[in-house]
Amino acid sequence: MARFKDYVPHGVIPATLAAFDADYRFDWAETRKHLSFAADVEGVTAVTINGHASEVHACTLDEQTRMMDESADEIGDRMPLICGVYADGSHIAADIAHMADAHGASALLCFPPSSLGMGGIQRRPEMGIAHMKMIADATDLPMIVFQYGNELAYPLDTLVQICEEVPNVMAIKDWSTPQVHDRHIKTLHSLPRRINVLSTNSAWLMSSLVMGTDGLLSGAGSVIADLQVALFRAVQAQDLATAQKLADRIYHTTQVFYCDPFGDMHNRMKEALVLLGRLDGPAVVRPPLMKLTETEIARIAEAMSLAGISRDGAEEIGPTVLAAE
Repeated sequence: MARFKDYVPHGVIPATLAAFDADYRFDWAETRKHLSFAADVEGVTAVTINGHASEVHACTLDEQTRMMDESADEIGDRMPLICGVYADGSHIAADIAHMADAHGASALLCFPPSSLGMGGIQRRPEMGIAHMKMIADATDLPMIVFQYGNELAYPLDTLVQICEEVPNVMAIKDWSTPQVHDRHIKTLHSLPRRINVLSTNSAWLMSSLVMGTDGLLSGAGSVIADLQVALFRAVQAQDLATAQKLADRIYHTTQVFYCDPFGDMHNRMKEALVLLGRLDGPAVVRPPLMKLTETEIARIAEAMSLAGISRDGAEEIGPTVLAAE
């Protein structure tokens, strides 16, 4: 049974990484240390596992199940756990949802299947709707729709239909361009059953939050959750000066995390954790991801320094800004 049955996705939610040994096996001690560090950040409202950040594409269902168990044991008594549902087949997605429910998740992050590509998600909207309904049939957990910003993005009409026909859907994680993102916020907030919008636009986070999002769900939170909390609170309090200062610091991290090639973003975050002493190195990623060059690792180290993030974790994030309740 879920530990936080009434949880509504909101606030600052890090998507955590996974630690592996030299043979690409899970290093559960290091993974748990990382989970605990993320959950200990004051102001974090939940933690996401089994997502892009934890290389779920390269994890078996057994490994995803153990990740649920390790996470529940480490932080599940004090923090809602959001489990990713990442599968190309809807029946497999339903199995993952059922597993997550049985092993202590409080909500699900539902990825669009790549099988909806090649025009399917635009030309056959019933496919996406059926996928979300099959997940909902397997559990009563709250669901977050991962709204991509590419060819796997649900058209707005389809997204609204999902929200109206699947009562489990409580929020979306929005990766859309600014104009579309703004439209999603206004449309989903105005539905008879209001749907929360969580930003995953980490590269322009302050602008996204100012548009009126209800929080953020971000892989960058695996490294900078404290800065994200401070920024979110500053925006909620309409403290523009503090928000701008925090955004200026975050800029250095997101410029290095989300540079080209974009697919290395979580690889770079893992290297940052090693540089900061939050994970024992070396940073190992599962192929086809590859180890970064020493030149790129040096750029990550420089970015952490420019952002004022120290190895001992004693960085100053400015005055505490109370969140608007």
